[in-house]
Amino acid sequence: MKKTWWTVPVVGAGVVAARRAWPAGSRSDGRPDDRWLTVTVNRPVDEVGSGEKPPPPLDRFGESIDVRIRPAPGDRGTELAVRPADREVRERSSSVPARLSGQDPRQELRRALREAKAVLEAGEVLHADTPPTTRPTPAGKLLGLISRRSGGEGVL
Repeated sequence: MKKTWWTVPVVGAGVVAARRAWPAGSRSDGRPDDRWLTVTVNRPVDEVGSGEKPPPPLDRFGESIDVRIRPAPGDRGTELAVRPADREVRERSSSVPARLSGQDPRQELRRALREAKAVLEAGEVLHADTPPTTRPTPAGKLLGLISRRSGGEGVL
């Protein structure tokens, strides 16, 4: 298979264009969306926690978050959902410049939600082995940059 040097930049440009066309946290009528950050945990509801006492590491946020814990559709575990309790924080988090600069107030909440899922399912937070390759390549450097960027939010 022939390798082309332009594949990664073209795909990256397509992702950026798609993100600008449909910014996260917005609806078709232009108002900010009150979206919940949600994961499905492969555990029964009583093992995950309650709205008054969320699982660690979400418990460190205290009253600054809203937590919703309910059975997942199709008996597939538990749906764990969180969002900032303050409406102003939710509206600020839909800002594209804030997300690109790493100043999104939901960034730490996303990380804590992923860590809570990992702790509930595996007993610990699993991390990828580093370094993934032994020699740096241009595509590897770009992928590393993208991976570091997504580590804060869990999305590219």
